[in-house]
Amino acid sequence: MTRRIGIVCYPTIGGSGVVATELGIYLAEQGYEVHFISTTMPFRLKRLYPNIYFHEVEVANYPVFKHPPYDLSLANKIAEVADREELDIIHAHYAVPHAICALFAKQMMSRDVKIVTTLHGTDITVLGIDDSLQNMIRFAIEQSDAVTAVSNSLKQQTEEAFQTKANIQVIHNFIDLGDRLSQTSDNLKEELNIPEHEKVIIHISNFRKVKRVEQVIEAYYYIKEQVPSKLLLVGDGPEYSRVRQKVVDYNLDQDVIFLGRQDNIQDLIKVSDLKILLSEKESFGLVLLEAMSQGVPCIGTNVGGIPEVIEDGKNGFLCPLGDLECVATNAIALLQNDALWEAQSLHAQQTVENHFQTKHIVKQYEELYDHVLNKE
Repeated sequence: MTRRIGIVCYPTIGGSGVVATELGIYLAEQGYEVHFISTTMPFRLKRLYPNIYFHEVEVANYPVFKHPPYDLSLANKIAEVADREELDIIHAHYAVPHAICALFAKQMMSRDVKIVTTLHGTDITVLGIDDSLQNMIRFAIEQSDAVTAVSNSLKQQTEEAFQTKANIQVIHNFIDLGDRLSQTSDNLKEELNIPEHEKVIIHISNFRKVKRVEQVIEAYYYIKEQVPSKLLLVGDGPEYSRVRQKVVDYNLDQDVIFLGRQDNIQDLIKVSDLKILLSEKESFGLVLLEAMSQGVPCIGTNVGGIPEVIEDGKNGFLCPLGDLECVATNAIALLQNDALWEAQSLHAQQTVENHFQTKHIVKQYEELYDHVLNKE
């Protein structure tokens, strides 16, 4: 019997959207019928799949509402799709608002649909510290039929923040090693005006304060003194102007390349030699897997779920939060020592292949689906 899974997620660029979409694609390839419920088509759905369906959430914009009621529209759409398509499971990515909307929708459904909630981090580490949302998030966690977190760190944070005894299962993020993405241009480095002898360092984020992009600039300033290199900054967000000014202040205008938001970061990663992520909080860090899958070693802060991906001294380096000397020293060592770089590059690829491949992780989700559908 074909299982029918509804996936509720944000469709835009970001770790949760990527993971939710890749999960749906892989499930469809295994014979599941997958229904995405979102405001727009998830950006990773780049081609037609015969057993993947998209259901658009249309948000009514009535004058009486100061803000369009996305949550109500979403709950109504979930209930409608679940009944019409005879869904077995709603897999909600984020406790708020998606799991809450799914639970509300369940009250309107004419069938018993199980709710699986995946916590990605922001719903816990940012929204979870808002007292006005604490009870709602706890309710979403405890009323779901199953709850997963993308790292052991996030699971621990959730249990501590909400004092919940819900059984939270850790299922790490993953990356598809298949050839779905476009091939890199042979001349991309040249197109970016980067001399062949220079190294390429890359940072990818949404340019929020928590990502500490300014510290990436500061660390690069010291790296640049020792290693001819360019820094690629991929992303956009509220800190963009401050980061731009930091680059000017450090006289790095000719060395830092701002690329804005990019759908296909693999092309840029393939020409990079090092990935830097200096976040203050990070539940997992999917961009680390993106880099490591291409053999690019990573330097990250020793916070959140990052140590569950980076093995210090093996596939990259971990540094204490704010320790830019540690970042610069290790980056210089990696970029100047070919033998060290080759060893870490190989180990980075092996880490992804052995622990974070789609086929390994999605099997855990399939087992979880079986469990919630079969338990009394």
